[in-house]
Amino acid sequence: MTTRETPESSVSPGLLNAVSKAVSRSQDYFARTQSPEGFWWGELESNSTMEAEYLMLTHFLGIGDEDTWRKLTNHLLETQREDGTWGQYYGSPGDLSTSVECYFALKLAGLSMDDPRMIKAREFILSKGGVPQARVFTKIWLALFGQWDWKRVPAIPPEMALLPSWVPMNLYDFSSWARATMLPLSIVMTHRPSCRIPDSAAISELFPNEQGKSPRPGSMEGVAGIFHIADRIFRWYNSFPLHPVRRIAIRRAVKWIVDHQDEDGSWGGIQPPWVYSLISLKVLGYDLNHPVMRKGIEGFRAFTIEENGAMRVQACVSPVWDTCLAMVALEDSGLPPDSPILSRAGEWLIRAQVADGGDWQVRVKNTTPGGWAFEFANSAYPDIDDTAEALIALKSVDTEDPERHRKAIRRGAEWMLGMQSKNGGWAAFDKDNTRRAVAAIPFADFGEMIDPPSADVTAHVVEALVRVGYQADMAPLRKAARYLWNEQEEDGPWFGRWGVNYIYGTGAVLPALKAMGEDMSAGAVRRAVAWLVAHQNEDGGWGESCASYADLALAGHGPSSASQTSWALLALLASGESDSHAVRRGIEYLVATQREDGTWEEPWFTGAGFPGYGVGSRSKRARSQGMELPSGFMIKYHLYRNYWPLMALGRFRRCSERCPNRGCLIQ
Repeated sequence: MTTRETPESSVSPGLLNAVSKAVSRSQDYFARTQSPEGFWWGELESNSTMEAEYLMLTHFLGIGDEDTWRKLTNHLLETQREDGTWGQYYGSPGDLSTSVECYFALKLAGLSMDDPRMIKAREFILSKGGVPQARVFTKIWLALFGQWDWKRVPAIPPEMALLPSWVPMNLYDFSSWARATMLPLSIVMTHRPSCRIPDSAAISELFPNEQGKSPRPGSMEGVAGIFHIADRIFRWYNSFPLHPVRRIAIRRAVKWIVDHQDEDGSWGGIQPPWVYSLISLKVLGYDLNHPVMRKGIEGFRAFTIEENGAMRVQACVSPVWDTCLAMVALEDSGLPPDSPILSRAGEWLIRAQVADGGDWQVRVKNTTPGGWAFEFANSAYPDIDDTAEALIALKSVDTEDPERHRKAIRRGAEWMLGMQSKNGGWAAFDKDNTRRAVAAIPFADFGEMIDPPSADVTAHVVEALVRVGYQADMAPLRKAARYLWNEQEEDGPWFGRWGVNYIYGTGAVLPALKAMGEDMSAGAVRRAVAWLVAHQNEDGGWGESCASYADLALAGHGPSSASQTSWALLALLASGESDSHAVRRGIEYLVATQREDGTWEEPWFTGAGFPGYGVGSRSKRARSQGMELPSGFMIKYHLYRNYWPLMALGRFRRCSERCPNRGCLIQ
């Protein structure tokens, strides 16, 4: 099966001319927005819990000030919807837990409960069952201020810090982000602090019944039931006046926390372990002038953005990821390897390679460090996906020291090979982090607790290894190919773990399979192509809602976006569809929607932090959730709308110039 058409559908000179102009405008945009050091860095937008929790953090630490709270309040009110709610992503239904946190933060900042905006928020919260129905993390924040009973929060014993890595349910059975969050929380939940707040900030009005009547736990069968029993045992153990090994455990946990602080003051480069680490150290008596505390507090400045009297807080920063993909887009669009723009970016990228060890070494022995992290500073958690894109970006640029350049690529490739999981795939941060039982603990009602391999990361690794010279018939790559084929959905696409969703997964896998030399006329490939074509919108673009993580019927459906249209085009171009009607319409959509400054508008969230399944991948055992994605965490990368279209337009132009009047299988 194919969607390629007769030569009459070949690309017109007019369209090629329009594409060239669009490419030139986009290249100019990246040239003028590159930092002097060589990197690109776009905002990483998530949801309003970031601002709410930052406000709560400053109150708990005693570092809040009226100016900061005013700016945070302004942002919270700007992001409140007309129905009084706050949500997880653009266009989502209101989310209970997000709305509770924003409401409480606004009261902390002094907004009256009689304000019309607060009344609307309160009506929504109560309609959903109020605070008792909120997620565990929200209740932890409320417990910090005496607004929820610590006894109603699942227990996490700090003794977990003493478990060796071979014991089930040890710290390293959890994903990197989960372990870095849970360990400091175990200290907080052991000490059960309560920060005093004004009576006017209390939120008793958000409880439809008595606070003690918390919702009943979910399923008590199987592993979940065992963990609920274990939770009761932990609570019983915590009630003892003496705990013989607790002091040792907390000392071990504190050492782990302090040792894992990054140079920029963060922990793991992300907000959750950062705020909980600061809170845990504060609870243990660390003075705000202690170097660890001071660095942690000051580091938040780089994660905040002030604009028009408002302040927003990023959950993470993405300079390496943005730089790699901007470089690939510029390379694909025709910038020569010795371009000063690319050379400067390449030099910065080589300097950003992580030469230190990290948590990954607990499970991976005899492998030399060589990965790249997502952020400016995150030596403990280099990211396999970023490393793959770094190799692709560096392969086609010239830098000052060719030998150092080659060594960086070789070390990165060897590190990735050492990180391959048993099933042939690659995860984001760890190897074989697949113990699904950890997602059943009572504490785990939000995000993902493990980091299993995914098709999108695996595809990027495969493409990178082939591009830097590894043969497709080598054992690790053949194993990876089998993994990718096994992950294909029956109707053709691939699931997107780190991007929304099936369009992202398919847009990653098909170019990787082409790079490996797979038969792109095979039935499985044509099924994927047919799925993409069937889900093209009337305007020529593609789009997919974050809600597809909750409702499979929404897979491939949603308003067209620049980034998702580009992913579909990358997949179709790799499959030999350059002269198809679908590709031409997609290219026309990108050309027509580009703005004069070389950018695209995109309000939609097309990145995924946590789909919210607990187990990190789509599964019959994954938790169910509504379209508001209460267990998920969606992301809007502000540069996605710019470098992905440039990549797609560049590959289309290259393919059309090389292979006029016929399908082009670009390499």
